Amino acid sequence: MSTAELPIAPLGLGRAALPRIVGSPVERIDAVEKVTGRAVYAADSRLPRMLHGAVVRSPHACARIISIDTSRAERLPGVHTVVTGADTARVKWGAFRPDLYPLAIGRVRYVGDEVAAVAARDPETARRAAELIHVEYEVLPAVLSLDEALAEGAPLVHDDAPGNVAHEFGFDRGGVEAWFDRSDVVVEGTWQSERQWHGSIETIGCTAEWTRDRVSLWVNTQTPFLARQRYATALGLPLRAVRVVQTEVGGGFGGKSGDDNTSVICALLARRAGRPVQLVNTREEEFLASRPRIPMRYTVRLGFTEDGLVTAKDIEVVADNGAYTGKAQAVLGAATVRHDALFNYRAVRAHSRLIYTNLEPTGAFRGFGNPSADWAVGQAWDLAAARLGIDVPDLFLLNAVESGSVSPHNHKITSCELKQCIRRAAQAIGWQAKRAERTPHRGLAMGVSVHVSGRRSFGDYDGSSAIVRLTEDGRATVIVGEGEIGTGARTTLAQIAAAELGIPVADVSVPRPDTDLTTHALGALASRVTYVAGNAVQRAAQQACERLLDAAARQLDRPAAQLWVEDGTVHGPAGPDGEGPVSAPVGAVVRAELYRPGGEPIVGLGSFDNPSEFPDGSRYGNESGAYNFVAEAAEVEVDPATGAVRVLELAAVADCGTVLNPPLAEGQVEGAIAQGLGMALTERFHWQEGAPVRPNFSDYKLPTAGVMPKLHIGFADSYEPTGPFGAKGVGEIALDPVPSIIASAVADAVGVRVHELPITAEKIYWGMRNGEPGAAVPVTSAPAVPAVQDPSPPAGADRAGQEGDPR
Repeated sequence: MSTAELPIAPLGLGRAALPRIVGSPVERIDAVEKVTGRAVYAADSRLPRMLHGAVVRSPHACARIISIDTSRAERLPGVHTVVTGADTARVKWGAFRPDLYPLAIGRVRYVGDEVAAVAARDPETARRAAELIHVEYEVLPAVLSLDEALAEGAPLVHDDAPGNVAHEFGFDRGGVEAWFDRSDVVVEGTWQSERQWHGSIETIGCTAEWTRDRVSLWVNTQTPFLARQRYATALGLPLRAVRVVQTEVGGGFGGKSGDDNTSVICALLARRAGRPVQLVNTREEEFLASRPRIPMRYTVRLGFTEDGLVTAKDIEVVADNGAYTGKAQAVLGAATVRHDALFNYRAVRAHSRLIYTNLEPTGAFRGFGNPSADWAVGQAWDLAAARLGIDVPDLFLLNAVESGSVSPHNHKITSCELKQCIRRAAQAIGWQAKRAERTPHRGLAMGVSVHVSGRRSFGDYDGSSAIVRLTEDGRATVIVGEGEIGTGARTTLAQIAAAELGIPVADVSVPRPDTDLTTHALGALASRVTYVAGNAVQRAAQQACERLLDAAARQLDRPAAQLWVEDGTVHGPAGPDGEGPVSAPVGAVVRAELYRPGGEPIVGLGSFDNPSEFPDGSRYGNESGAYNFVAEAAEVEVDPATGAVRVLELAAVADCGTVLNPPLAEGQVEGAIAQGLGMALTERFHWQEGAPVRPNFSDYKLPTAGVMPKLHIGFADSYEPTGPFGAKGVGEIALDPVPSIIASAVADAVGVRVHELPITAEKIYWGMRNGEPGAAVPVTSAPAVPAVQDPSPPAGADRAGQEGDPR
């Protein structure tokens, strides 16, 4: 059956009756503050007598610190204090592997490593003082690529990591070799991804103030409570001595997860100065010392029967951790196992290693390992479709998981409309018509991905809690610690509460997280806020509504079961003795319940723990309670004279359960696609001696409006039974397949398959001239992967049509 003949699931399957607020384009509750400039971001925080900080960073990739002379900086007028590693608790910290000092002690390990810091009356004076600090170094041999780090006898980045291996794991589930022996078609190849920076409009920043032995930090973090724990460790303080307040966050994308030293250094300066201090990264510092996406060398082998059923998958992943670990260990885990929840693999095997290098530390980025996995595995599936002579959407449909599927890692799929996504993406891009009438130098490709709605990563808990308080003026306050990073999460949570309470969204407020005042939360990560926090808020609102109706029943003399709330008013039916219908404003009911003998406030408490399992050391375990899916198709055009790529159209259909607020969901999908295009086509630096040559946006090209193709955005009709009103996550998944489908579309257009990101015109140009530098690497063997430094002449492209791609 052709793709066009496959039926599309009808609307309304499995969907319960929903409140009218759900699925409506509700205005963001923070819209007015943001468009009028009243929103307070990290750099907008102001405290009396506040000083400003600046950091001294290592110019060397690896060196021993001989001495630090701060005397000239301390004499500069306007300077209040200088701190070095000697002023810290000398405690290493990190999310999974403690390997990072707040300020370097004895040794620096990458260009950008923090060595000292200054607090002064203004940012300019602080930066001038930082330039006056003299650090004497003994430069040591550095490992500036995966190959160098893995070479026999290579210098160790950390003495307690033999072979420069920060983390390693593997598994064989189902007997891979036996399944490969039974396979009729086997494809394989190696693909290399690059560092990608978050490029948030706002850089990382913090303001710190001490009150006696306790520090308050106003931080643009995605994870206030998790960050608080790490900062306390780094500062050598008990947890009770640290308070974290989330400011507005001008974009996070994983880069503001609390794995960098900025807030810790800010706290050190404030304690030493005895005054509040603000420390905000410059754009150059953001490029030098944040935590960009992890580059991965990803080798994949796939087996299939002659009729297209997938048999086995075997991968080897080597990831460039950089100098310190942060969340890279968890990212590697996701890149290794999550993709296996897409298709019905009979057996899977993996060997994954996280390798220390003397390069900038890496960490969480939107997609959390999925884009690197999709970059390789997605192209391998495209190769397999060509070898089998099966159209890509049909091959996907033949093997895709469905509701009730269980992956080899025990990922239990509750709701799944992946097949619907595939059909609708193919339809939106005009797949059948474009395949029937091909245009020269134009190519078509499709990819799919799976993501989590929360994941058990930090102890055996992935839950949330919330308090919903009804006020005597008829409004509701939702107290929850998850926070907002620009995605509209506070609006979504307000929408859920309003739908349960029967009041307008405009009457619901969601204060920003404060670890002293809000309920405990893990924060904005793993696409979890709508699903996990949304469930907690829904339960809290349900309890508050039950208590409201109980109070109204006493006041209106009607059974609670007969009452309902609509547009902020409690309504009841006519009475048995001929009395007419009754009603009362919510605020009046709340006030009457409070102002009486023994009166009580109307408050609801709700909690929810993701129905998942904590994976074991080999990543076996149902890591999430709900999985979201996407299918994307793209059409590209390649200039045969230059190799330049233009993405003409891109269709994305996501399965995120019930779409609670369509404009917010569409914005997440569109933004993710834009970041995927940047990863695919434009985002990279030239490197020299372990550092970007020019760390600024003039050299690091983010995709702009002119790069964006015509978009077709859609959402599968889907309902997640464990989600709030049937919803699950959507924030990350649309990024995942983009680089892979662009590469496969280029291969379809001109027969050149790129193995190393980004997909540049230069690589394609040489690839089209078979036999020239950078071309003709067979797909069935591992391409020579260069060091992190920019390859010249270009590498990483081969001619499709040779050994593994019959185009």
